[in-house]
Amino acid sequence: MSKVVIAVACLSLLTLAACGNTARGLKQDGVQTSNALDDATRRVANADAN
Repeated sequence: MSKVVIAVACLSLLTLAACGNTARGLKQDGVQTSNALDDATRRVANADAN
């Protein structure tokens, strides 16, 4: 294999890894945002009930 093919393959793997990390980070952010909204909604509901 030529050096160019190896370099392109390595670059492709790095790009795929970066996309995977981004997707995982977005999922974690979504979960954290959802939890924060749930907590805020409960606090507002409890404040109105008191």
